[in-house]
Amino acid sequence: MAQLADVRAAIVAVAGDRASVRSDGNGRIGVVLDGTGLTPSSRDALEASVRTAAALPGVTETRIIVTAERSPRRLIAIASGKGGVGKSTLAANLAIALAKGGRRVGLVDADIYGPSQPRLMNVEGIRPTAQDKRLDPVPTPAGVPLLSMGQLVEAGKALAWRGPMAAGALSQLVDADWGAADTLILDLPPGTGDVQITMIQKHRPAGAVIVSTPQDLALIDARRAIDLFRTANVPIVGLVENMAGYACPQCGTVSDPFGRGGAEAAAAALGIPFLGRVPLTIAIRTASDAGQPPALAADDGVFAPIAAQVADWLASL
Repeated sequence: MAQLADVRAAIVAVAGDRASVRSDGNGRIGVVLDGTGLTPSSRDALEASVRTAAALPGVTETRIIVTAERSPRRLIAIASGKGGVGKSTLAANLAIALAKGGRRVGLVDADIYGPSQPRLMNVEGIRPTAQDKRLDPVPTPAGVPLLSMGQLVEAGKALAWRGPMAAGALSQLVDADWGAADTLILDLPPGTGDVQITMIQKHRPAGAVIVSTPQDLALIDARRAIDLFRTANVPIVGLVENMAGYACPQCGTVSDPFGRGGAEAAAAALGIPFLGRVPLTIAIRTASDAGQPPALAADDGVFAPIAAQVADWLASL
């Protein structure tokens, strides 16, 4: 038969360092392929290429084993006790900032009833495909793949779903083919209902980031969200204060229409980390509406420090 070196060279030419080749000396070849990070279709294609490459004179049998050892994928839930506090904007920008820092990040828009991530991530109107009954996340210009119910239903259509249907939809998004992603950011709907409970019970996030505005009413609801995760033994990564101050574009005077420091004081009282403030600025609003999240900017000084703390927390697990 062909020399083992020739067979190994032919296989390495198509599989690189993913292939480990053995021979029993009697024409039978064994190949172990590392399929880490590959989609099912890519793994199948690689296996077929290796089998073709190994078909040299004298090779009577080729046995191929494909492994897919992966590092644990961490889920970080972005939650709030009420709507309108900027949770989706934080989730999108946190995902981008984490990706810029070197993590392989996917974004799940789990806000089933009010999905906004397709607009924020500039992929409105692009529908995901599916293979083997699993959804394929949609690539985005920001480099963070996304799945959202907003990509699967008609724009502007109300989803009049009961809790079990919404929870089932969330599972389809989370259980999609996320490939080599090591971190999933979950933009949860506001509140503490069926979707949140199903996510905690079935998908078990590594931690939760809570978003609140500074005023007392928002903090009351944020405390309820914190209590939900604590009751379920899900660690709280920290609290973010959004809409923390408004700088007048004409005179530069900073005012605090929603108050200031309430979230930081609440974090201290609850014994959880305070991750930082996101200012109330028209630049963040206009960039978000245009599908250009501010975290994409090279000089981002708002979301990058928050992401750095989340990355440090993940690294400590």
